[in-house]
Amino acid sequence: MRTIEIGKNDAGQRLDKFLTKRFKTMPKALMYKYIRTKYIKLNGKRCEISSRLNEGDILTLYIKDEFFEPQKAEYDFMKAPLKLDVVYEDENILLIDKKPGLIVHPDENYHFDSALARIQHYLYEKGEYNPELENSFAPALVNRIDRNTGGIVIAAKTAEALRILNQKMKDRELIKLYLCIAVGNFEKKADTMTAYLEKNEKQNRVYISNKPRDGAKTIKTKYRVLSERNGLSLVEVDLLTGRTHQIRAHMAYIGHPLLGDSKYGKNEYNRKSGYKYQALYSYKLVFKFTTDAGCLEYLNGKSFEVKNIWFLNEFNEL
Repeated sequence: MRTIEIGKNDAGQRLDKFLTKRFKTMPKALMYKYIRTKYIKLNGKRCEISSRLNEGDILTLYIKDEFFEPQKAEYDFMKAPLKLDVVYEDENILLIDKKPGLIVHPDENYHFDSALARIQHYLYEKGEYNPELENSFAPALVNRIDRNTGGIVIAAKTAEALRILNQKMKDRELIKLYLCIAVGNFEKKADTMTAYLEKNEKQNRVYISNKPRDGAKTIKTKYRVLSERNGLSLVEVDLLTGRTHQIRAHMAYIGHPLLGDSKYGKNEYNRKSGYKYQALYSYKLVFKFTTDAGCLEYLNGKSFEVKNIWFLNEFNEL
């Protein structure tokens, strides 16, 4: 028999969701059997798979020891560099300025270095995250940015903050503004464009059309031109729908590809610029809550902006 006390970051979850995260090697069918036969009890009583966990609850488990995985002495995130550009931080959230070239989540090619791994390493060193004290939670990212795009990435330090921010992102109560350099001068200096985007997984690229078709998703991209120099335009973009490569592909579709974009751009302009990455940056974040934000209500109305954007000074000197 073993017991687990439900902590702050585990509270609010369904029992089956918690058990799936905590016991990764336990088959679901066996988990359901353990609950049904009272080998897993909640506060000493029979429970259901849909039972909600509260802070301070005690789970009693009469299950095989093999499912209690030993804690690792060294964690993968510890191998990631500690280098972070912090834009803002408090007890609930962390905003970083992710530089181009860094992936946000680990993958098979960059397993030990990512924005998420760096954040977890950073919080571990600060004593704000210890996997040994967590049953099912780890600091997580709320938004994603392409590897070769820079900008503000939002991380949640607690499970409650993560739940709230994920919902706010879904309800579009977090406004993310981008800056980019596009080729050419725009006929319309401001517009809200609608099109349809289809993703090709094998090619890792998307295709835009002006008519709906099977498999395509609606996209909306709002922009305004801030400045024009030497046949290039500095543009602010408000991403009304967050699809893969949306800004890059949509701008290219209307004849204004981003400078430095090797996938959707024009080689003749990219070669002249010498840019290693596409000139695109998620430079501003605005918390614009229209519904209750719980423990994050204090962020309502606040905005955060990155000032040091790698391509901006060069554009201003054209």
